[in-house]
Amino acid sequence: MKLKKIKRPKWIPLWLSLPFIIFIAFIVMLLFFGENNYREISKQQKEIDKIKAEIKVQEDSAQYYIHKTQELNTDKETLEKIAREQYNMKKTNEEVFITDIP
Repeated sequence: MKLKKIKRPKWIPLWLSLPFIIFIAFIVMLLFFGENNYREISKQQKEIDKIKAEIKVQEDSAQYYIHKTQELNTDKETLEKIAREQYNMKKTNEEVFITDIP
């Protein structure tokens, strides 16, 4: 008993076969469906980049405040300057006049 060979229509290319179609369908399914699809991964990557940028800003801010704290702990002139300007403090034997003239 001979198997009859099925003739391929002319409009179907030779490289298009059933295993190739199954492979393409599997790739499409992995990329666009399921919980780890391309859209979900790209959204999570954007969120990761945003959080990394925020961490960088926070680290820079922390370094700034660490530097300021060390400066205030070691330099008495800076401490006195900030106390006078921001908190209007004065020494016991002096008078301070506050003006609005720039």
